[in-house]
Amino acid sequence: MEKTNFEKLQVYRLSERLSDQIWRAVCRWDTLARDTVGKQLIRAGDSIGANRAEGSGRGTNPDLRRFLRMARGSLYETKHWLRRAYRRKLLTEKQVNDLVPIVGELTPKLNAYLRAIGTQKGSKRNE
Repeated sequence: MEKTNFEKLQVYRLSERLSDQIWRAVCRWDTLARDTVGKQLIRAGDSIGANRAEGSGRGTNPDLRRFLRMARGSLYETKHWLRRAYRRKLLTEKQVNDLVPIVGELTPKLNAYLRAIGTQKGSKRNE
């Protein structure tokens, strides 16, 4: 399958990496943990990239900005669920050490991308 423009962006690739690592971790949890924290964490993590993709498909900068703000909200929600999972001893120290740098890199990149889209003139994009 040929990649679309949004799939080539580092911010999107980071969101996929984060989401995939979350999935691998949660799949190992017991039923109670998966059904409560796990499902919420997976949904929040998956929504970061999904909102970026949907915003791209809308075709206008205002729509893209709106979906990027939703992606940022999902990223912050992901941070919340990661904290809950760690405090409840569902994530190992190694898993946290693998996830935190991705979140730490993704947060400013997503914010910078949102600011950059906010400064572009015109409402149509070629994406």
